Amino acid sequence: MLIDTVKKYRNKELYDLSCSETIMYACNAEYNLNVDITTLRTMAPFSGGMFIGDLCGCLSASLAVLGIMFTNTVAHDSDKLKTLSLEMISRFQNRFETRICDTLKEKYRTDNEGCNFIIYETAYILDEIIKNVA
Repeated sequence: MLIDTVKKYRNKELYDLSCSETIMYACNAEYNLNVDITTLRTMAPFSGGMFIGDLCGCLSASLAVLGIMFTNTVAHDSDKLKTLSLEMISRFQNRFETRICDTLKEKYRTDNEGCNFIIYETAYILDEIIKNVA
């Protein structure tokens, strides 16, 4: 299950991954995406809402995962990508009432756990969406 893999990658003693990196690394392992290290590194600048507290890195990475899984070459060739992306955004927004990192951190981030709650909840949503397609 994706949440278990996410929790593995949130182990700070073994990994030092941001929110966006955690989602991508966990999905790569869980769904056998065969994403190489260069592609994994593309998630780094989405950390902390693109480092400016904007769009949540968990949501950005989730959309990237959907792109990898449901696009053959370009967005226009996928009959599922737009629907799945809109569902991900909608469910994330409904769960947290915002997509903005700074607002999410104010409400959910703790000194002890960081943004784990947001990361775990995002993983549940993404996993459900992916499993409903399969």
